[in-house]
Amino acid sequence: MGFEIQKAGLWKRASAFLLDIILRGILVVGLLTLLSAVTGYDRKSDLLQAKYDAYSAEYDTNLGMSEEEIDARVRESIALVGLDYEEIKDMSPFELSGGMKRRVAIAGVIAMDPEILILDEPTAGLDPSAHREILAMVRRIHDEMGIILIFVSHNMGDIAELSDRVLVMSHGKVVMDGTPAEVFSQGDRLAEMGLGIPPAREIVDLISSRTPGFRSEALSIDEAARDIRRYMEEARG
Repeated sequence: MGFEIQKAGLWKRASAFLLDIILRGILVVGLLTLLSAVTGYDRKSDLLQAKYDAYSAEYDTNLGMSEEEIDARVRESIALVGLDYEEIKDMSPFELSGGMKRRVAIAGVIAMDPEILILDEPTAGLDPSAHREILAMVRRIHDEMGIILIFVSHNMGDIAELSDRVLVMSHGKVVMDGTPAEVFSQGDRLAEMGLGIPPAREIVDLISSRTPGFRSEALSIDEAARDIRRYMEEARG
C-alpha cells in the first residue's frame, strides 16, 4: 500500500513536470508568433540565426564588458526598476517580496540592454500597491530606454493604460490588431473569446446606458473621471 501511494506521488510529480515543459513550449511558440506579428521577424531566417550565434558568443564573455562596466550596468538596471542596490545586494531571494522579485528579474534582463522586452503577466497575483509599482516601472523603462515593450496580459485595464497598439491572440493566431480604442470598441467580439473590456470602459458604458446625454469612450480611470466631471459641470450649467 505504501509503495502504491509513493508510486502515485512520483507519477503526479512527473506528470506536473511534463505538463510544465509542454506549457513552456506552448508559451515560447506563442511569444515567437506574437513577436513575429509585431516586428516582422522571420524566426526561421538565416539572418536571425546568425544574429543568435553572434549574441551567444558575446554572452559567453559577459557581452565583452569589463568588471567595472558590468557593475555600473547592474546598478543602473536596479535603479531603473525602482530598487536600492545597496539595500538588496546582500539579500537572499527569499527575503524579497513578490513585487521585488519580479523587478529584480526584469533588471537582470534590461542590464543586457535589449531592443525588445517581453513581459508576460508581470502584475498577476500582486497586491494593489505592488501592481501600481510594476506599471510605473514599465512606463519608466519604456520612457528612459526607448525600447519596444511587448506586454502580455489578461488585465484589460493594464493593456489599455500602457499600450499604443493591441494584438489579440486566439488559438495561436493574431485575430485583432489595432489601437486600444479600436480593439476595445469591439466588446462583443472580445467576449466571444473570453476577454473583456477595461473596467473604466465598463463603468462609463453603464453610466451612458442610464444617463441621457452622457457619452464617453474612456479606457482608463483618469479618463472616466475626466468625462464624468465634465458632464456634471455641463449639467450644472
